[in-house]
Amino acid sequence: MAIKTFVAALAALLPLSAAAAYAQNERNPATPLIAFDPYFSVWSMADHLTDQNTKHWTGTEMPMRGYLRVDGTSYRWMGRGPGSAAAMEQKALRVTPTQTEYTFEGGGVRLQATFLSPSLPTDLELLARPVTYLTWQISAIDSKPHTVELYLGVDTRIAVDSPDQQVTWHRARVSGMDVLSSGSVEQRALVRAGDNLRADWGYFHLAVPAEAEAVTSLSADSATQFLKSGSLPQDDDLDQPRAAGRAPQLAMEIKLQVPASQTVERHVGLAFTQPLAIEYLNRRLKPYWARDGKTPQAMLTQAMQEYASVVTRSKEFDEKLTSKLLKDGGPVYARLATLAFRQTLAANGLAADLDGSPLQFPKENFSNGCIATVDVLYPSSPFFLYFNPALLEAQLKPVMEYAALSRWKFPFAPHDLGTYPLANGQVYGGGERTEDDQMPVEESGNMLLMIAAMGRAQGDWHFAKQYWPLLVKWAAYLKDKGLDPENQLSTDDFAGHLAHNANLSIKAIDALGAFAEMAKGVGDDKLAKEYAGVAAEMAKKWSDLAREGDHYKLAFDAANTWSQKYNLVWDDLLGLKLFPASVKNTELTFYKTKLNQYGLPLDSRRDYTKLDWELWTATLADDDATFHTLVDPLGKWLDETPTRVPLTDWYDTKTGKQEGFQARSVVGGIFIKSLRQSGLGHK
Repeated sequence: MAIKTFVAALAALLPLSAAAAYAQNERNPATPLIAFDPYFSVWSMADHLTDQNTKHWTGTEMPMRGYLRVDGTSYRWMGRGPGSAAAMEQKALRVTPTQTEYTFEGGGVRLQATFLSPSLPTDLELLARPVTYLTWQISAIDSKPHTVELYLGVDTRIAVDSPDQQVTWHRARVSGMDVLSSGSVEQRALVRAGDNLRADWGYFHLAVPAEAEAVTSLSADSATQFLKSGSLPQDDDLDQPRAAGRAPQLAMEIKLQVPASQTVERHVGLAFTQPLAIEYLNRRLKPYWARDGKTPQAMLTQAMQEYASVVTRSKEFDEKLTSKLLKDGGPVYARLATLAFRQTLAANGLAADLDGSPLQFPKENFSNGCIATVDVLYPSSPFFLYFNPALLEAQLKPVMEYAALSRWKFPFAPHDLGTYPLANGQVYGGGERTEDDQMPVEESGNMLLMIAAMGRAQGDWHFAKQYWPLLVKWAAYLKDKGLDPENQLSTDDFAGHLAHNANLSIKAIDALGAFAEMAKGVGDDKLAKEYAGVAAEMAKKWSDLAREGDHYKLAFDAANTWSQKYNLVWDDLLGLKLFPASVKNTELTFYKTKLNQYGLPLDSRRDYTKLDWELWTATLADDDATFHTLVDPLGKWLDETPTRVPLTDWYDTKTGKQEGFQARSVVGGIFIKSLRQSGLGHK
């Protein structure tokens, strides 16, 4: 602990580039290669890039294969088979917020392969562009010149849901580039909704700029021929359509003369374009990048022309953010937040409303596939509040527009808008029919807290003013039902229904305090005074209901129980001061006695936990030592979890195994520590 605290302090004094070096990820549960949205998402789920074929976040193979011939000897730097080329030795893996950099050595050369997804949250134009850059840097490590041939092959499964789907492929010339493309024959845009699905429509593109001096191929045996001769087949396969599992590779080969003392660099673009992104209230919306009629050709041209500036901007962003993360929470926190960065954004679809304004829709990956789930927006909100509150507004607007319709007849906030990518109305629990299995206190509290925090971050209350009647209705519901919640679900619905939920009660109380702030902001001083008094009185009652010796209970009527009171964090973030500091300090002292090998259990019922809530709970601490005590076990979990998937937020604190969920946006909640350190409305 003392060493890690020292490292965090040291990092704050280092130059940015040196600080970035501390965000090393030598072994991750999974490593992002392409991270754009729920469809365009490719990961390495092994220690080495050559251990397995690359996969979609769901675990379905989407193979990208890489080979290198050095002076006639073949090596493999990405994926498995075909052929028996030996794997290059992976010397290093470095993950920054926007980039994944692998370093390999073999045959006297060093190969650095860098995947860059330029997900800069403050630049919506760049964020919305569905392009990942892959850059190679090759240099000699034996002080000798080498003849090198580089191969990249992308399987057409990257553009479909399943390998039996029929695909077509073609090549095109775009602004001097060779562009190899593939997509499904049927192009069933916005037809199917569900969880464990990949794209049924759209086209993958391998964009090879002229300066790469590459040869391209659309042939099923391109890898085999390359390994034998260092060249690609001269003829493209024309027998199409064909099942994706048997279709040609989208392949390219570059012949290079690598000097004894200079680095040779090349790059390509990996893109996936869809004409439609989301169906919202039966309106079919375009991707945000295409809202003004921009074509895939124009988008790819711009992306490749801006390559150098995007690389520079991304590196600067990574260095500054990494330095800040280290300063805010130390190496383990920086590592967690770095892994969460691209995942948070890639679990969302960014579309354009009919007027061109942005609308962002998260998907409940490996949960139930719901779209725009309010208790997914809530845990991920610290990310968007920290980086760009306009993106949180783009997420909340669809929920508010839906809740304002006459078809939503309940006095509380909805749970979801449907199943991704169809946001046509709630499907969870009782849907629009009954209150059965709804989350009335949970979702109403979530919406009030997020809207208040967003108003504080934006420095105005325009959003609250626009939807004020809804907020008044939900506040009245929480005033009546929030102190002692009835038997109902909360966001941790996998734990089942629970009456008298103490942590849920905290959410309602803080939400009413937040509503009082909003009432003042919109100019209703009378309502502000009323609800400030209500929230303060409820907070006093809460302490009497929940106290049990040296801690506070899971439920008011449940003796010998405890739970993480992560919702308390809003009392600090919003400066509500409804609960005395003794409440969180009592809880934090108690939590230290309940830590397991890989973290703090969610509550006394089971050994499992939620990654996002662990960071919220740790952020309650006013001292670094307590924060590190609660967070440092998570570094051990990253190193040792046997479940190799994009960050799960639900796992066992004794075994480290995943309980469920993966690749969800809720890990954006990890950024709550930096949000608290900087404050709402920071620049």
